[in-house]
Amino acid sequence: MKIAIATKDFATVSSHAGQTRQWLLYDLSSHRANRLLPAPRRVDLEKEQVLHVFADDAPHPLDGVDIIVAASAGDGFIRHMKKRGTEVLLTGETDPAIAITRLLAGEALLDPRFDITTSLCRIRDLFSRY
Repeated sequence: MKIAIATKDFATVSSHAGQTRQWLLYDLSSHRANRLLPAPRRVDLEKEQVLHVFADDAPHPLDGVDIIVAASAGDGFIRHMKKRGTEVLLTGETDPAIAITRLLAGEALLDPRFDITTSLCRIRDLFSRY
């Protein structure tokens, strides 16, 4: 399983997943429950790879990700990622390490905080290609 966490400067869970350029990518395909988590790989997307503008016409650094964790995401982004085979989970947790630990322990993530950009995204999603 691969989990990608949208971040700001690789340190804080980022809102607006569709515009995020910096991601922590956890490859848990060989992880065992009784072991420490592997260090995440830092993925710094190019401007044209940002998921809101990516045309899905080439390989992408986040291909094969099973779960995306972010503070906020619009409905269009969530639909787009579902078509790519990725589930989007939203959280109010700001620390990526705590978010991944809770997720793997089967604990509920904190509810997302209010984010005005999510409301704006809903309007944008009315005209989205997704």
